[in-house]
Amino acid sequence: MLELKALLLTQGMHGMVSQVEGLAKALKLSFKHKEIKLKPIWNFVPPKLTPISENLLTEKFVCDSKIVISCGRKSVIPSIALKKRFGKEIFNIHIQDPKVSFQHFDLIISPEHDNLKGDNVITTKGAIHYLTKKEIIKNSNYLEIKKDKKQIVAFVLGGPNKYYKFTDNQINIIFNKVKTLFTTDKYKLIVIPSYRTPESIIKKANEAFGFNHYVIKTVDKKAYLSSLSNADYIVVTCDSTSMISEAAVTGKPVYVAMMKSLRPSIRFYRFYDQFEKLGITKKLNGSIDNWSYDKLDEVNRIAPIIKEKMKLNGII
Repeated sequence: MLELKALLLTQGMHGMVSQVEGLAKALKLSFKHKEIKLKPIWNFVPPKLTPISENLLTEKFVCDSKIVISCGRKSVIPSIALKKRFGKEIFNIHIQDPKVSFQHFDLIISPEHDNLKGDNVITTKGAIHYLTKKEIIKNSNYLEIKKDKKQIVAFVLGGPNKYYKFTDNQINIIFNKVKTLFTTDKYKLIVIPSYRTPESIIKKANEAFGFNHYVIKTVDKKAYLSSLSNADYIVVTCDSTSMISEAAVTGKPVYVAMMKSLRPSIRFYRFYDQFEKLGITKKLNGSIDNWSYDKLDEVNRIAPIIKEKMKLNGII
């Protein structure tokens, strides 16, 4: 018997886990994670050319859930295979562009900057995620920060991907810009690494900021939440639409630290432009401004819409 809970399918990357878990929480569902691992050859084949079979996985798993929420390329085929096996008994949702026919899914959740259109597509401003205002406030005192009448700046570091290389030169430019703008007499930095931040960059950050500021040297979600709670300003490197979207839940000024890209990405450019027009972000340039905006909480905005779709399908 399938239960009214969610099975979350991802490749295990933080950004993907944040999105599927955030949606499950917003739908008030209990959930379990399954990290998808494909047999070696299928890691290099796009979903549209991949056969729909659960045999592509290195290990099979039990699906006892009525809701399947997937995110990322590797989770596309397992979700479709489960839908093929269970039919209307399950409701499958894919987050991001699956790069296959949308008809394989009951719903597609996609950020507006992906420009997806379809009868079963729900779009969001930025990426959905698992951070909540309540959780941020709860962890406010996790970092014992002495403000000393200084304003707090959360400086969130991403890491290399196929668009941004994070060269020494680019990191030096960003670090020097942050140092110049947020001087030690007026500001206190909290430098927060992410799962994609290389040890070499964390070490460089400690050398640059460790004496006068706080540098968190390990991935620590509570430290991340605490920094967002205490921050007057947030600076996020440009490589992650997910982390920028997470920062937007605070309603605080978010600066995007830009760097030269390896290749153009229309998706990224649309995202930067949209968030600037919404009054959420500004590029980190030569001045410090103060502004406010409505806190962005897209996952809880779309949750009632998804529940209504589930009711129509007889899932709840």
